[in-house]
Amino acid sequence: MQFVWQGSIVFYKYRNKFPIFKIQNLTAFSGALALIYSTMKIVLNILTLTTHSFLNFFDMRTNKYLQLCIVLLLISSCKNETQTKVDSEIKVVKEIKPQHTLTKDQTHNKFSSTIEPILRVKSGAIVEAFTEDAFDEQFNINSTVEDLKNFNLDLVHPLTGPVYVEDAQPGDVLKITLHEIEVGDWGWNAIVPGFSFVADSIEGSYLRTYKLGKDVTHVNFKDNIRLELNPFPGVMGVAPATPELLSTIPPRANGGNMDDPNLTKGTTVYFPVFVEGGLFSIGDGHALQGHGEVCGTAIEVPLRVIYEIELVKNKTIKEPQYETDDYYATTGFGTTIDEAAKKATLYMIDYLMTEYKLTQLEAYALCSLSGDLKIAETVDVPHMLVTMHISKNIFEDDKKE
Repeated sequence: MQFVWQGSIVFYKYRNKFPIFKIQNLTAFSGALALIYSTMKIVLNILTLTTHSFLNFFDMRTNKYLQLCIVLLLISSCKNETQTKVDSEIKVVKEIKPQHTLTKDQTHNKFSSTIEPILRVKSGAIVEAFTEDAFDEQFNINSTVEDLKNFNLDLVHPLTGPVYVEDAQPGDVLKITLHEIEVGDWGWNAIVPGFSFVADSIEGSYLRTYKLGKDVTHVNFKDNIRLELNPFPGVMGVAPATPELLSTIPPRANGGNMDDPNLTKGTTVYFPVFVEGGLFSIGDGHALQGHGEVCGTAIEVPLRVIYEIELVKNKTIKEPQYETDDYYATTGFGTTIDEAAKKATLYMIDYLMTEYKLTQLEAYALCSLSGDLKIAETVDVPHMLVTMHISKNIFEDDKKE
């Protein structure tokens, strides 16, 4: 019986890993196992009375074999049930199939309420969008630093869109979920004189091209420096409530050139709606970028993006916010890092008060204890972008009141 008790402790400890173990009480579990063991011994005794030779075969060692068989049978049953459960979970994973495709030629490079949509969709539509690099193919993989003297700034940021969402009205929110992001065949990184965070301290021009592709995961910056790719669209945004054709260079309340490397595959981004239909656009692909984008560019690439666009009613935000499975984030733009950081903090306080019913002072204190301010970009003059992240694991089961 010592085997029964010890075996019970082991299996009870790991019962949650095996769906067959529905008994939650250790004593009951050991009793059940003991009953199985006793029943098997009774059967064995009956068989031994039938024939002496059978008894000789099942000597004292038989108990050990019997014990082992019980354990193996239980484990095998648990393994099969567990595998069945895993298989069923895999089958329910949502398959993402684009319903609409936008080409790299369906672009514009300004933000305005007057730009006509190229696609009208209902909430929940899944869109496949091909985007061009930030300089609209003015460079190629064989370009050299001399080509920086000849580019046309008026062509910067071709954005694929806009997409009109039915029933979207000012005051609503567009929810964009980034399902897939693939880089194109090549990319480039440059330092353009006068356009960088420390342009007043570092002079000179620089251009480096990289051979890429959808299956490439790393690039070699130098022989001893290897960088992992983290592709994302540098520009995502909705139309502002103005007929003026605004530059796409600085981020604003409508989103735009946020250049935040956290906005990658699996992230859900929320945009305030300022005009009917929202008019969402996407572009400025980056294969890799650090927070800040201090030299002025990332590894600039064309992208293939599959995103889901949904309309959220009864929710209002002032500037874009986003979330992953691990954290929620607010964004704030400003002409200084201080201004942007203050706005991101105040937006997070508002979010915590609304979603978790904290008082203003409680939310402020929580931001100080668990909120992380991050600089997204510093070069998209005249605005900079700062975000605040707060981990979801501090909330028990992420339960909102």
